[in-house]
Amino acid sequence: MNAPYVDLSDSRSFASGFPHDFFSWLRAHEPNYWHEPTAATPDGEGFWVVSRYQDVNAIIMDPNTFSSDKAGGRTGGGTAIKHEITAGKLLNQTDDPYHRRLRELVNKGFTVKAVAALEDELRARTRRLMNSLEVDEECNFVKRISREIPTQAICIVLGVPEEDRITLCDWLDRGVEAPSDSVIATEYLSKLRRYAQSLIEEKRALPQTDIFSAIVHAEFEADGSTLTDYELRSFFSLLFPAGAETTTRSISGGMLAFLENPNQLQRLHAKPALLKTTIEEIVRWTTPSVYKRRTATRDTRFNGKTIGEGDKVTFWEMSANRDERVFNRPFEFDIARSPNKHLGFGAGVHFCLGAALARLELKIVFEELLRRGLKFELNGEPEWVPNNRLVGLKSLPVRIALAD
Repeated sequence: MNAPYVDLSDSRSFASGFPHDFFSWLRAHEPNYWHEPTAATPDGEGFWVVSRYQDVNAIIMDPNTFSSDKAGGRTGGGTAIKHEITAGKLLNQTDDPYHRRLRELVNKGFTVKAVAALEDELRARTRRLMNSLEVDEECNFVKRISREIPTQAICIVLGVPEEDRITLCDWLDRGVEAPSDSVIATEYLSKLRRYAQSLIEEKRALPQTDIFSAIVHAEFEADGSTLTDYELRSFFSLLFPAGAETTTRSISGGMLAFLENPNQLQRLHAKPALLKTTIEEIVRWTTPSVYKRRTATRDTRFNGKTIGEGDKVTFWEMSANRDERVFNRPFEFDIARSPNKHLGFGAGVHFCLGAALARLELKIVFEELLRRGLKFELNGEPEWVPNNRLVGLKSLPVRIALAD
């Protein structure tokens, strides 16, 4: 049986959201699917598409066979399935032991303790935002609410001055939304990098208590060396979009899920203690970073097919998080879902650095929305960002009313 063809290298295939029907077919009929090369794929190569939970998890947990680093000098540093300018060969494009050394530089800024220290400031900002909402107001939920707290949070962690944050957020929005061969359009990625260089120089001259100051001045124990300017720019260009965009998409996608499943919001109102499982279900449901890429370091068999040494292998966490073999009624949004071993934050050595921060942001935003006692009504068609790496809403038009 032939698969219904979807070009996964073309961001337009994601213009109406994630192509769930296609991946449901793959999970059922061809869990290891060979995607032929297209005009967009670099190096004239195709790639494997792995869609089932068990297989996705197996790849994540076997970095010796499926490398984040050993791309053989390919375009995109080993992560691209289309031509794109990447943030740099750091963290998501490295293997241990180098990956572990890099991660140790930034881990302390994202520990549960470090994240908890941000709660009072983030909650105060969120409460001011919620208190500014007016009954009968019509707005784009993404711009009005979703992006504010994730952007503020990652800017606080990175030590970005308050006066620069709106500009950076605007560059990021425009870069992700622009038609481009890159995850972030080249023009706006270049602006982020130039800004990062100015911030590096500022942190060198006047270090502060933020994590980016620590990264700028950090020395490797082995030889006392520090990161180069290129590596530091790459860190910033990775951490800022990752921290701001993914959680923005989770908050927006979570609100859309509630609008489409009002009974679940009623459950949460009636039993606020469900917020913890609600957060995990929102992450499973939205999975903003929908796939990752590895390179096979040796021939290996998967579901009766041979993945050859050097082959590009993509594994799709969004598909894994809808796998009928793992999740009961996976296409139902269930805020009390348990167990919920989703892969929305990945797993293994590349488990999401900002998972604790993302969970805190989701907790605060939805707690404060409940406290405010407002009702949101869909006020038009949602619009998706056509991006095959960071799937999410560009616009969620809502009207604000008093809760019943």
